[in-house]
Amino acid sequence: MTDIDIASLTKQTESVSSEFEKDFAATSNDLSHKAIEDVRIKYLGRKGLFTAISEQMRSVKKEDRPEAGKLLNSVKKNMESKLDQLRTLEKKAALTAQLDAKAYDVSLPVAQTAGSLHPVTLMRRTLLKEFRNLGFIVYDGPEMDLEDYNFSALNFKDDHPARDMQDTFFVKDLEKTVLRTHTSNIQIHAMRNERPPMRVVAPGRTYRCDSDLTHTPMFHQIEGFIIDQNISMADMKGVIDTFLKAVFGTDLETRLRPSYFPFVEPGGEVDLQCVACRGKGCRICSHTGWLEIGGLGMIHPNVFEAVDLDSERYTGFAFGFGIDRIAMLKYGLSDLRQLFEGDQAFLSQFPVN
Repeated sequence: MTDIDIASLTKQTESVSSEFEKDFAATSNDLSHKAIEDVRIKYLGRKGLFTAISEQMRSVKKEDRPEAGKLLNSVKKNMESKLDQLRTLEKKAALTAQLDAKAYDVSLPVAQTAGSLHPVTLMRRTLLKEFRNLGFIVYDGPEMDLEDYNFSALNFKDDHPARDMQDTFFVKDLEKTVLRTHTSNIQIHAMRNERPPMRVVAPGRTYRCDSDLTHTPMFHQIEGFIIDQNISMADMKGVIDTFLKAVFGTDLETRLRPSYFPFVEPGGEVDLQCVACRGKGCRICSHTGWLEIGGLGMIHPNVFEAVDLDSERYTGFAFGFGIDRIAMLKYGLSDLRQLFEGDQAFLSQFPVN
């Protein structure tokens, strides 16, 4: 390969720099994003004119390379600086055009339209109304919380599957911090701040790595619990049965099934007679006649110990339901994702009374 001397490289660089200055001047009168990008690609792109000169550096005589490198760096910095000037001028021109544009008169009257509430908001209000009628107070808590509140204090062991990345969103750069996977974290906050007797309900957004017809990465849950002396499963059954019938109607039956949850013992799940077929069996209930509503159980003694409550003195029960799922059943929705798509035609079906 023939060596290139510094004089030849300088001559080529001066020629390209001269052409660049002409394009710079012309683009200063255009200032469109496309025009500026075209100049950048023409000279500094992968097949640009200056890029082609820079690639000749390997053929420059060894003794001329320091001077050649200094020359090329100087020319490149000049081009990049002037391209930045063009981008700044472009932003200023866009702002000036925006300020000079005809102003909108925001005081003009608009057509009268009926407002609407999101079905999840409607269901949340309905649920809280019924729980307030049962003597519950509403408690709130953080959506981003420490693992202690979301897992450890609720008797989740360190190797519990729910702690895996597949189920839980961990917060980057914040040690042992997660987006809560359930509103049960509020139970721990409430129990550490208050003393029994307690009757608490806690609605809110929760997050899990899940998405399909009946699951979304963000969903709404309502957690509740009662703690006092001599609280039994009979109390739990009575509260849940009363609340579900208040929402769905007194003609529907409920039932409890045994199930496992780390923070309750014994634990169970509550089913509601299918709202579509009234227990006869259909596609919605998988022909069982029943719909799963949520989990519940007697609060585990380990949870009481985590919040410094005497499990020999106090007992209690806790429950958790998906507000989105209850709304889906109540309003006859076929796909849970309808609640999160922002379709105005869909949402307008739920007007404000």
